[in-house]
Amino acid sequence: MLITHDMQNAHFSGSYNQSDVHILLKPTDISPVSVDQKEALIQSGARHYSEMLSAEKLPDERYLQLYREALERNASILRTDIEQLARSIAERPQTARECVVISLARAGTPVGVLLKRALERMGIEAHHYSISIIRDRGIDENALRFIERCHGVTTSIFVDGWTGKGAITRQLRASLSTSDIGFQPFLAVVADPAGCADLAATTEDYVIPSGLLNGIVSGLISRSVLNDELVGPDDFHACTFMEEYRAHDLSAAFISAIEAAPIAHTRPTGLHQRGAKAARESCQVLLAAIGAQDDIDDVNRIKPGVAEATRAILRRVPEKLYVADLEDPEVQPIIYLARAAGVRILQRDLSTYRAVAVIKKLGGALE
Repeated sequence: MLITHDMQNAHFSGSYNQSDVHILLKPTDISPVSVDQKEALIQSGARHYSEMLSAEKLPDERYLQLYREALERNASILRTDIEQLARSIAERPQTARECVVISLARAGTPVGVLLKRALERMGIEAHHYSISIIRDRGIDENALRFIERCHGVTTSIFVDGWTGKGAITRQLRASLSTSDIGFQPFLAVVADPAGCADLAATTEDYVIPSGLLNGIVSGLISRSVLNDELVGPDDFHACTFMEEYRAHDLSAAFISAIEAAPIAHTRPTGLHQRGAKAARESCQVLLAAIGAQDDIDDVNRIKPGVAEATRAILRRVPEKLYVADLEDPEVQPIIYLARAAGVRILQRDLSTYRAVAVIKKLGGALE
């Protein structure tokens, strides 16, 4: 990649403070398509999901209240898990003095902001970049080359909010295995119910509150987009910046709420190390069981985990929602979304997960 003078000096941070993150995406005007049209194009094979965006809608007041309740309920847990991740990163020789946090846009961006701040409080020189990675298309190598030019590769880690079934983890490893830049696919997440991350605070599938919302809690940036019309060979992957939602932006308020929350000193540590293998096996068993039960031959139609299932209802055309416990406070936001969208809700055992969404199969085509 040719890193131009303009690119080196541009600092796009969405609605975050520039000191919190450098978002290596190309802000672009992208014409939205409807959710139904997008789903049909994906499943027919005419377009890849990453080539299109649907317009994001603002949540109604009831859903915002459910978000606020989740934030109040889980802010201390998330703060504690972030601090645990920071301590574990500080214990690694490669990142004991300096750490380049590369968050995977956009779910990883709020977590990356929190983690950078936690590392700095520990005296570590921390930098935070947020870049695009797309299932089946790979990671943004132009963004990686930009980071490598600035910092090298040895002090970098990749950060996301959670794992669903491990698709992005596998994509990260596959992308870096064929890259000549030299980054190692070390992935840290808060919650790893799929048991596939290198570092996590827990394998519990709990509500990370930022996972309940879209751009208004992620710096007003959209999901990343990659198509030939918008992204040239020397460009970063594209996104839109949702200036029209500036008055509704909760990104800074979310960060402040987590940082103001008390540490939960009774929260167990070391859960990931002890439970990752069992979680990984349970995930595969569950995917196979749901696939067989619902006659699903494309695992990409199954979205396990409360955050992934929430995104499926917000952005896709879901057929049904499975929840482990209809009365669980953690699943009330997604139940509300499912009912509003007319999605069938079923209770069943989900092993390590609280919720699983199944994407509707349209017109006999595969995703």
